[in-house]
Amino acid sequence: MGPDMVRSEAGRVVGLVSVNVADRPIVDFVADAKRIVAEQVELPPGVRLEWAGQFEAWERARDRLLIVVPVTLLIVGLLLHLNTGSAVETAMVLLAVPFSLVGAIWLLWALDFHLSIAVYVGLIALAGLDAQTGVVMLLYLTLAHRAHVASGRMRDADDLEEAIVEGAARRIRPKAMTVIAMTAGLLPLLWSDGAGADVMKRVAAPMAGGLVTSFALELLVYPALFAIWKQRELPEPRETA
Repeated sequence: MGPDMVRSEAGRVVGLVSVNVADRPIVDFVADAKRIVAEQVELPPGVRLEWAGQFEAWERARDRLLIVVPVTLLIVGLLLHLNTGSAVETAMVLLAVPFSLVGAIWLLWALDFHLSIAVYVGLIALAGLDAQTGVVMLLYLTLAHRAHVASGRMRDADDLEEAIVEGAARRIRPKAMTVIAMTAGLLPLLWSDGAGADVMKRVAAPMAGGLVTSFALELLVYPALFAIWKQRELPEPRETA
């Protein structure tokens, strides 16, 4: 509180109306406020209305994210293709990204976190974690498949299934250890309570939730997709007289 002040901006008098929105996303509030103002308020000639503060910062960050997110996915896909040398394997790894969003959205809903810049940062980091864990699973599947082919044990679908079991089911422990270690590193951020904790929680929440569903995808869906892909390379069955 204090004496009234005459503020000016760009040579015009400015009046500020401050609103503290704590129980809903700022974007939804501004959208409703704009609609109500447009319906019920008629601005005099020479008067303009701007929405500033956190909403203005959100709009600038959103415009940057529209560029950063596609570029990030493109870089991840390029690095995966350089690592695997296969467009099919790259597509299989990137398939984990939408599945991991399921767990991320569930945990955000459970914690009552709204979409924000911090949440989007966590989702971008989640894409990198998904790529890392997906590469580990595909590496085990590929090594087992190559070993069976080199030893002449890739004659039919049963041999392919055996190779996939060897590459996936017998590698559950190191795969689970990788995901558990990542999740354990994120849990302290979710339980933190101090300066900057609100932001860090919203960064860690989508990463922790997304790792769970992407882990299930890699154990259940990756082997099946790998089998469908490699089944085309099996030799044709010989007809017996």
